[in-house]
Amino acid sequence: MEKLSIIKIGGNIIEDETSLNSFLELFSKLEGKKILVHGGGKRATHISSKLGIESKLINGRRITDKETLEVITMVYGGLVNKNIVAKLQALQIDAIGLTGADINSIQSEKRPVKEIDFGFVGDVKKVASNSIDKLMKADFTPVFCAITHDGNGQLLNTNADTIASTIAVGMSKIYDTSIYYCFELNGVLSDFNDKNSVIKQIDSKTYQKLLKDNIITDGMIPKIDNCFDALNNGVSKVHVGNTAMLTKENENFTTITL
Repeated sequence: MEKLSIIKIGGNIIEDETSLNSFLELFSKLEGKKILVHGGGKRATHISSKLGIESKLINGRRITDKETLEVITMVYGGLVNKNIVAKLQALQIDAIGLTGADINSIQSEKRPVKEIDFGFVGDVKKVASNSIDKLMKADFTPVFCAITHDGNGQLLNTNADTIASTIAVGMSKIYDTSIYYCFELNGVLSDFNDKNSVIKQIDSKTYQKLLKDNIITDGMIPKIDNCFDALNNGVSKVHVGNTAMLTKENENFTTITL
């Protein structure tokens, strides 16, 4: 089975021009088929405040009202996505920028209101892996932003980590798929104050122990849960670390396996 790498980058890389350029250089050199997924929340917050629109976050999750959705569409699907695509073209990567609405690639449903009304936020239901594969077979490199749609004309703000894992699960029927979650840390740390205390490998048994010992806490829990969900649904491997893990020389990152 041919290999496919799905790389997700977060706001800290997007916001820093030098970090973004060096990441895209590494991404362009990555061998084989690849897909890039990005968010852009920090830029959206910045531009919202310039426009006088208050960003509302609950437990780190954005409330997406009608005005916020307009900003997110402009920022994620326009400014950030097209900037990345243009930079990749300069590195001889024939990139194509996409939302989940393009080629009907990712359909979601609006998150139901329970304790909190998140507004126009989508939970992914369906990935059109064959359509995405047509782009890759034509030698295009998809660059997805964190926007999906409901199939009835409504765009939805969607978590970029989830988009990366659901695309990976969908594509795992066709490819031997791995996910790389790139963020500012070297990997999952055993001691948050020691940036080099990377846990090299986590399987489901180790994970339970790390949870019990309060080594993995807060925002890292949904991220790792997402990783196991992908592995349980056909993805081969999930890696968590900084962008240097895309090089063959670097081994200082976390690999998650079943």
